[in-house]
Amino acid sequence: MSKYLYLLLLSYTLIHYPAYAVAEPVTNEGLINEFITEMVVQHKFDAAQLKNVFSQIQRRQSILDAISRPAESKPWHEYRPIFLTRDRLNGGIKFWQQNKDPLEKAAEVYGVPEEIIISIIGVETRYGQHAGQYPVIDALATLAFDYPPRSAFFRKELQEYLLMTREEGLDPLKLKGSYAGAMGMPQFIASSFRRYAIDFNNDGQRDLWNNKIDVIGSVANYFKKHQWEKGQPIANRVRVHGEKYRNIISTDLKPALSLTELMDNGVTLPQGLPKDIKGTLIELEGKDGPEYWVTWHNFYVISRYNHSALYSMAVFQLSQRLRAEQ
Repeated sequence: MSKYLYLLLLSYTLIHYPAYAVAEPVTNEGLINEFITEMVVQHKFDAAQLKNVFSQIQRRQSILDAISRPAESKPWHEYRPIFLTRDRLNGGIKFWQQNKDPLEKAAEVYGVPEEIIISIIGVETRYGQHAGQYPVIDALATLAFDYPPRSAFFRKELQEYLLMTREEGLDPLKLKGSYAGAMGMPQFIASSFRRYAIDFNNDGQRDLWNNKIDVIGSVANYFKKHQWEKGQPIANRVRVHGEKYRNIISTDLKPALSLTELMDNGVTLPQGLPKDIKGTLIELEGKDGPEYWVTWHNFYVISRYNHSALYSMAVFQLSQRLRAEQ
């Protein structure tokens, strides 16, 4: 998951970018041979088998074009309608109804609300409808060996991917995903798959492509491992006054300000918040002017999936709508 992969709006563009562009053999043979040697020495892979795999990998210029584009920047009032649609809400309600038992189990075991789990899957792949069509190994190899700005990161993910497919007994040439190598309904990258994916239905396999029970459990486990706090608030829209609040508006979503500090700087907070909770004041560009929100620890946890405040707010608001309409 892709927490290092996704830039602003990336989770939306990944699953819509065409995968049918012309492909060609991966270049940089020297780097590939060096990588194969590392995998043989460090992880006991068979050199001949890896060479056979790499002989079938394709370099895809469309991947390089997509990741080289500057991140698309939209104001909140244009970003929000992408994800909070009637169709996505209906899909989320249907997903909830069809997977009620595993969602309840995940909420009980991991403390993560059903609507948050559903919302992540809805934002990432529209409940599995758009999980990506690139061969994952093509995406990772193209970026590892032909994209110098992020080659170290994607080389590590390629290593993680080969380890993952060996551990899971999967064919590395057959799995599909986004152009950045994110996989399955929840769009986990290989390192996240190895660390957070779980076999939630105990059938002996971690399947994030077709097994919704494993998907649900894995998303919940991801949030739990990132310190989700059961029953705690996520975000509150607030009013501000004076001028001091401008000094504490932040793009860093890790909460650092106490309730007293927020109020002393002109933020009007709702009643009933835990006394020791810390928050961050963010400003979003609404249709009718700025929106001010105080985001709490659980909002920061959502942002571990994607560092964009807009992404995290879309997940949060979609989850609220799902809960209200369930």
